[in-house]
Amino acid sequence: MSEVKIKLAAGTNVGLIRQNNEDNFVVSSDLSTSEWLIPQAGPYADLGEFGALLVVADGMGGANAGEVASAIAVETIQKKFSPELIKGAISNDKDIQEFMKNVVKEADLNIFNHSKEDASTRGMGTTIVMAWIFGDKAYVCWCGDSRCYVLNKQHGLIQLSKDHSYVQELVDKGELNPELMHDHPLSNVITRCLGDVENRANPETRIYQLHNGDIIMLCSDGLCGICHDDVILDTMIKYHEDPMECKNELISAALSAGGYDNVTIALAIIQTDEEPEEEPKAEEEQVEEDNTEESVEEEENLSTTVRSEVIGHRTKTKKWKVFLILLLLMIIGCATYIWLAKDNDPVKQTFLATVTPYWNQLMNYMK
Repeated sequence: MSEVKIKLAAGTNVGLIRQNNEDNFVVSSDLSTSEWLIPQAGPYADLGEFGALLVVADGMGGANAGEVASAIAVETIQKKFSPELIKGAISNDKDIQEFMKNVVKEADLNIFNHSKEDASTRGMGTTIVMAWIFGDKAYVCWCGDSRCYVLNKQHGLIQLSKDHSYVQELVDKGELNPELMHDHPLSNVITRCLGDVENRANPETRIYQLHNGDIIMLCSDGLCGICHDDVILDTMIKYHEDPMECKNELISAALSAGGYDNVTIALAIIQTDEEPEEEPKAEEEQVEEDNTEESVEEEENLSTTVRSEVIGHRTKTKKWKVFLILLLLMIIGCATYIWLAKDNDPVKQTFLATVTPYWNQLMNYMK
């Protein structure tokens, strides 16, 4: 097992539109100490006996209800992740996953019971996402559409969680292109949460094998629902060495994009003593690109998730589409130009004289 060191950062912002912040978060850099503090800038710290925990909750329900629901969820998790309680839950991967699911279900029940006792909070609920960094793995548990990402040096930005949302269900059924999820008008409709009066919480879990330089990032949809993945990727790459600055810049990106929701972020930079992988030889690069998704699944032994491919590959695909469209327009334009030039019709000649300057500009641009 590799020795793991971490740097943490977390923070929240009410945004530019909302009057109150219904998000909540909590982090512990060392669960063995029972300390839950907002991380400050500093050097890498050794991972403690029971690891570290990052949690983000996105409340809903209006007035103060959403804030109450997310606070109850966070407080429940803090209590259940005491050293005494987690000591018996770390014998194997399956037990850890079951422990995390049970903690979320207890938080769900606490929210439900509170809403029954206090009529002013009825209808409140919250999403939840948490990452337990223990040993050389990250154990992720979530319910709703708050997300967990990892930025990996080899594979780019990977979404470890899978949204519990209406648009995700459309994608799963093959009725919606994954590329259209972000801008879909119903992208904010979730299908699972904590506090639902009709359905008890049904969280999911995933295990990720940590690598040197990985950045684990949790966020509410105030970030991922406003900023596209390529913006998140570019920001995390640019500020990958400083978690505090990275967190601040991600929040700034969400505000710059409209800031119409609360935005909350928690992230951890991972340092291990594993040997760095050699750069692939030139003739091997194409093969490695083609097998990116397959190698991620084999190496991490994880279930299929949405958009786990490297964002850079998708960006290149978009650029090729733009190029092909411009090429097609150029061919059509050339054919039209030749047809008009051969005809002495006055109307066509007038039209030709009008469009010729614009055509020349397009040709110069293509060069």
